[in-house]
Amino acid sequence: MKQDARIYVAGHRGLLGSAVVRRLKKLGYENLLLRTSNELDLTRQAETLAFLEAEKPDYVFLCAAKVGGIKANIDAPADFLLQNLQIQNHVIEGSRRRGVKKLLFVASSCVYPKEAPQPIQETSLLTGPFEPTNEGYAIAKVAGLRLCQYYRQQYGCDFITAVPSNLFG
Repeated sequence: MKQDARIYVAGHRGLLGSAVVRRLKKLGYENLLLRTSNELDLTRQAETLAFLEAEKPDYVFLCAAKVGGIKANIDAPADFLLQNLQIQNHVIEGSRRRGVKKLLFVASSCVYPKEAPQPIQETSLLTGPFEPTNEGYAIAKVAGLRLCQYYRQQYGCDFITAVPSNLFG
């Protein structure tokens, strides 16, 4: 990426997004497009598309997500599934429409089956049931992963997915 590239970090106030911003700044990137969820509601398609069109980012780091602990995931699986699908779909599709050079979608290790052999191999994806306590979140993350893969295949978009195994160390 060129130093003057316009970089949108979705979810810049979260654990991962804030680390991405710190790293980008340390590397000398200053043209960062940052919006809080109060300033930009990524669950609203028109709002998301308007932002991407107006700001014209060259690169997108999609770190935004509805997240929560085990109890929150158990109590509101529909919310985790729906809101994460909305966020992902709106940012990914908007980035395609806008012609973003590269998008990095961040998934989660929960995309792998609960009983995946250790160490986890990429080939384990979708080979067994998810951990039931966060299945809604996992399904949304798999959908985002596949959407990036299909946009790459169908449209030639340089959209990739990273699946960190652990954000805490």
